[in-house]
Amino acid sequence: MSDEKILLAHGSGGKLSHDLIKQVFLPRFSNPLLEPLDDSAKITNHSGSLAFTTDSYVVNPLFFPGGDIGKLAVCGTVNDLSMIGASPSYLSLSLIVEEGFAIEFLKQIVSSIHEASEQAGVAIVTGDTKVVEHGAADRLFVNTAGIGWIRSGVNLSSINAKPGDKILLSGYLGDHEVTILSQREGFKFQGELRSDCAPLNDLVGKMLDVCPSIRCMRDPTRGGLATTLNEIASMSNVGMVIEEEKIPVQESVRGISELLGLDPLYLANEGKLIAICPPGEADRLLEVMKNHPLGIHGEIIGKVTEQNSKRVILHTLIGGHRILDMLTGTQYPRIC
Repeated sequence: MSDEKILLAHGSGGKLSHDLIKQVFLPRFSNPLLEPLDDSAKITNHSGSLAFTTDSYVVNPLFFPGGDIGKLAVCGTVNDLSMIGASPSYLSLSLIVEEGFAIEFLKQIVSSIHEASEQAGVAIVTGDTKVVEHGAADRLFVNTAGIGWIRSGVNLSSINAKPGDKILLSGYLGDHEVTILSQREGFKFQGELRSDCAPLNDLVGKMLDVCPSIRCMRDPTRGGLATTLNEIASMSNVGMVIEEEKIPVQESVRGISELLGLDPLYLANEGKLIAICPPGEADRLLEVMKNHPLGIHGEIIGKVTEQNSKRVILHTLIGGHRILDMLTGTQYPRIC
């Protein structure tokens, strides 16, 4: 990579992002806590296990239907902790603010952070603010870190999927990225578009109450469903088959995607989760999911297989099949 440059696609969550991690970061930082590459690190001592995660948020525009960069930062960090079976408890908050940014906008974003943290039941316990010269940042960047305690008896990880397991998805794909794109580009599409940005810890808690044997959970953010399933298949050394007819996508999102040449399977989400569980638990888990406001449109969308190791296969509506690879570039930048 000596003569290569960083591209926007390196931040897409797709293949180039993974190449960057494997070629630049892992050789220097590799350790047993980092190697699973889950949404959070699992740290265990004599008192039990806790989860630790961090993320940065650079969305454009800062305000959008269904949320803003502040709500996004809280929900994203809460969800990353939840995906490893932790109950989110404490967050840090760091802001990089460009000179000239309106104080009124900052107040709105801080209020949104407060509301989202209250909803998720987490406390902002430390933070930092830096101001940079005009032009040195795009108005406002947010970084958060989070800590939560992992439930006893729960072991969620991307390395745990096993042949025969069922794959569940909690609801509609693509709402977040299509909303951000529409706002940024000024598209006047018919119908109401809203980000799905939401904290998933309450839904996850109810799912683990009835099925602590869930193998893996992930929230399909950058790179979408297809990329996230590829990550799990690769880490668990299994194949996956998903059914196109079972994958929930709103008609408005489907129509906009067709118009713009986008694939909903690769669109970012901020309030959805994937769960992989033993086959005998799938129906009960789906029932719990559908009884929660954030899982009402959930579906069992496929299964884990021994065949086609490290590949994800889509059974199409017309009876064919298609290999789903990781996102290889970026559909649109700055969506989370």
